[in-house]
Amino acid sequence: MSNLGCRVNRVELDAIARELEAAGCELVKEDDADAIVINTCAVTGEAEAKARKAVRHAAGLPQEPIVLATGCVASLFAPELEALAANVIVEADKAFVAGRVLSELGVDCASGGLGALRSHSSSVTPTGRMRPGLKIQDGCDNRCTYCIVWKARGAARSVSPEEVLSGVRSLIEDGAREVVLTGIDLGRYESEGLDLAGLLARILEETEVARLRLSSIEPAGVTDELLRVMANSEGRVAPFLHIPLQSGCDATLSRMGRPYTVAEYEEVVERARMALPGLAVACDLIVAFPGETDEEFSESLATCERIAFSKMHVFRYSRRPGTVAASMDGQVDPVVSAERGRLMRECAAASRRSYVESLVGSEQLVLVEHDARGVTGGLVDVAVDEGHLGELISVVPSGLTPAGLLDARS
Repeated sequence: MSNLGCRVNRVELDAIARELEAAGCELVKEDDADAIVINTCAVTGEAEAKARKAVRHAAGLPQEPIVLATGCVASLFAPELEALAANVIVEADKAFVAGRVLSELGVDCASGGLGALRSHSSSVTPTGRMRPGLKIQDGCDNRCTYCIVWKARGAARSVSPEEVLSGVRSLIEDGAREVVLTGIDLGRYESEGLDLAGLLARILEETEVARLRLSSIEPAGVTDELLRVMANSEGRVAPFLHIPLQSGCDATLSRMGRPYTVAEYEEVVERARMALPGLAVACDLIVAFPGETDEEFSESLATCERIAFSKMHVFRYSRRPGTVAASMDGQVDPVVSAERGRLMRECAAASRRSYVESLVGSEQLVLVEHDARGVTGGLVDVAVDEGHLGELISVVPSGLTPAGLLDARS
């Protein structure tokens, strides 16, 4: 199984893996696989190219496995994927992927029993993760000019509260100490009169989840009520918000079709940090968007330096056919784009190191994901003493390791 793209994709792939596992399938290395599921991403032209390359590579393996492609590229460009090789099949609806795989393998779905052994017995998910995600929302009603995901995912829609609560309880039974709530536009969650803040409050009240985490959330979704619920959770909601910025320049944000200004974004971050002292704020950032001048880039860079994110995911603009931005004037020269990417990554690295160093000497709640290695609520890796795999432990880092991790070992 192979995943490309966002956390929502990873969560969906875990769900597929669970279905196949329950039917008696075993997760193995691709060279030994009878079938390979590839969950594709179409967020950029580069992402689509990687998806096609992954499908082509899997189809060409010596054992000629069945290659089932799903995800956003499968939704948008099914005929093109199917034409890559005779052993490639496409299933855009992820609810049917496991059944299609079993059917292609000649397995009777009804004969598969529950309780198949996992290949990652120490992890919570079949694909080896300790922090499982739970998709509570899908689809997007925004129309950012660089994005095609809304076409692939459809209109915004939300999972019912009872289904969410059931999902959280199930993950807890599987051994999860932390559950990550995910969605394409998470802040737009709304079902049965509950918004995201209300849902979060119900999960905290009605389940025994040790720690919840929100995945990426748009600025408009960071409401005062959401911050209040997080602040009153007594550490059961990770002090972390990933709020996409995309550009720190108003003119660029306007061309992107983003529904906020830099000042409005900064006000959201300020409110969040006031409500949650020590909050880690991460972002996505695109450089060299069509029409971005040297002055606009400098403005964007200055904004990021001023906000001082805990982590930045920096992307060079990649032309995505089928989007408004792909035909815009002012496509930026690749050499200029590369230099802007380098400068923004330098800013990201400096901000990251400053944030990590600020945690030294402070108490941190760490989920131990690997032997002697865990992650804080703000998603910083920590070296810890052995023997706590899968546990949430409180530590006080004394410094950094040579590898750049926080060091909380005795």
